[in-house]
Amino acid sequence: MIVRTLEEITDTERDVVADQWRAKRLFLRDDGIGFSLSETVVNGGAEMNIWYKHHNEACFVIKGEAEITERDTGRVHRIGPGSAYAPEHDRHTIRVLETLRLVCVFNPALTGRETHDADGSYLPAAD
Repeated sequence: MIVRTLEEITDTERDVVADQWRAKRLFLRDDGIGFSLSETVVNGGAEMNIWYKHHNEACFVIKGEAEITERDTGRVHRIGPGSAYAPEHDRHTIRVLETLRLVCVFNPALTGRETHDADGSYLPAAD
């Protein structure tokens, strides 16, 4: 059984800080469970273009508010506490109205140090 707390992974290699977000990655590929699980906080005022073309992502909003725009259709979704979303490889823009606290699941599992590249994706894991 794997048991971890946010407190014990804070300021370790599992705690990834970028310009507009911070992800505390509780479970990663090396844990061997087939997905990764993170607590992610995205700063209020952040606007990011994202495209997870190599991963499936699902997020559950614990706190905060944002708008997600599907870039191919222009459709806008308002999310807040209790909302869940899964972009299905869609190019999307997230505009954070109030700092977001999310639980995020990725498949395939993240290796741990990923940050967004120029087109908003994470590179596929090298095997």
